[in-house]
Amino acid sequence: MDEADRQLLRRCRVRLVSELEVAELWDALISRELFTPDMIEDIQRAGSGSRRDQARQLITDLETRGSQALPLFISCLRDTGQNLLASFLSNSRQAPGASIRPGLVDLNPIELTVPQMRQNPSKAMVENIPKVMTGPDYPRSPELRPVVSQPVTAGSGELRDTCGSEAVRLAQDRAYVLDANPCGYCLIINNVNFCPKSELSSRTGSDIDCEKMQRRFHLLHFTVEVKRDLTAKEMHLALCKLAQRDHSVLDCCVVVILSHGCQAVHRQFPGAVYGTDGCSVPVERIVNIFNGTNCPSLGGKPKLFFIQACGGEQKDRGFEVTSASPEDGAFDSTVESDAAPFQKGPESSDQPDAVASLPTPSDIFVSYSTFPGFVSWRNISSGSWYIETLDRVFEQWADSEDLQHLLLRVANAVSEKGIYKQMPGCFNFLRKKLFFKT
Repeated sequence: MDEADRQLLRRCRVRLVSELEVAELWDALISRELFTPDMIEDIQRAGSGSRRDQARQLITDLETRGSQALPLFISCLRDTGQNLLASFLSNSRQAPGASIRPGLVDLNPIELTVPQMRQNPSKAMVENIPKVMTGPDYPRSPELRPVVSQPVTAGSGELRDTCGSEAVRLAQDRAYVLDANPCGYCLIINNVNFCPKSELSSRTGSDIDCEKMQRRFHLLHFTVEVKRDLTAKEMHLALCKLAQRDHSVLDCCVVVILSHGCQAVHRQFPGAVYGTDGCSVPVERIVNIFNGTNCPSLGGKPKLFFIQACGGEQKDRGFEVTSASPEDGAFDSTVESDAAPFQKGPESSDQPDAVASLPTPSDIFVSYSTFPGFVSWRNISSGSWYIETLDRVFEQWADSEDLQHLLLRVANAVSEKGIYKQMPGCFNFLRKKLFFKT
């Protein structure tokens, strides 16, 4: 598909998703050899399987179907009686100026971000391309950040593309589509104060983490809800309540947990987090509340979990490298850990058959602040290393990089902190790349 047709589909995407009667199109698309029956089945399974999700996936996949894909698609619309949409696309395609010069679209400057380079994309793209790239560029100073194409919401409500390569990227990589407004729910559980009998210390600085995550995911177009100081039972109930909501018109779900943590017996996802009563909830139990069986309206949609908690009691002093920061030579007394002893607890007596028979996780991404078994550090005045870095990386790069690359930046930056070391990691069961809506 040529660049002008791709840009046209992007501009018309909102109306197409809203009005397209996909059930009428399947036979026509196959008969005109635009899609194979297997491709149609994949589209029908997209998201929750709703008409809206299928239409959204169809428009995304259409961009990969060759130079004549758009005129053939318009013919299919006419064949199935969807003449208004067919005429709309045909007239838009033939209108003067419809073939926009690849790489640039006239954008409203009010909708762009503050940096001056975003106000002059053509100049910025030339001036900010690195001369030589010999290896990973993590981290890189913001002033060297290249302008990468990203869909933004235009004043008309339609989606425009700052660079033609965006449509190519979404089509080729089969990225998740996050165009609902809001994108989805974000639940933040912030456990700060623990009962005396738990023998767990207060998590001073966690409120700073909570405020950062609340603001960050609000800017990423999520409806954010914060729950503070929950017992293990209250945590489980809050998560179940979230899973039982209707997510059918939403595109994503996020859970952020800030608490003490420990090692735990597991089959799928390691670790457990503590309620304020000193009882732990295994991470795998939390994740499986949102699997396809328990939460069908999130089927096929990304479910993201960010866990700021210790994975155990081990303190990692790291290994010697030639370049060490001078400030890393002494331990900072304002830094605390979120560690608690290894727990076998009730979770080790789960019914094996019930756990083993759970569906294989799909569309799930679990980001841990530290490697299983190790301590996760938190500064009492600035918050945890992991959340502080996560917020900063998302602020600088979420408009141009997918989730996995963002977390690579977080891991690299956190790994360089302190005399004691910390290595964030993740369990990735996503099927596609995920770019946040910014």
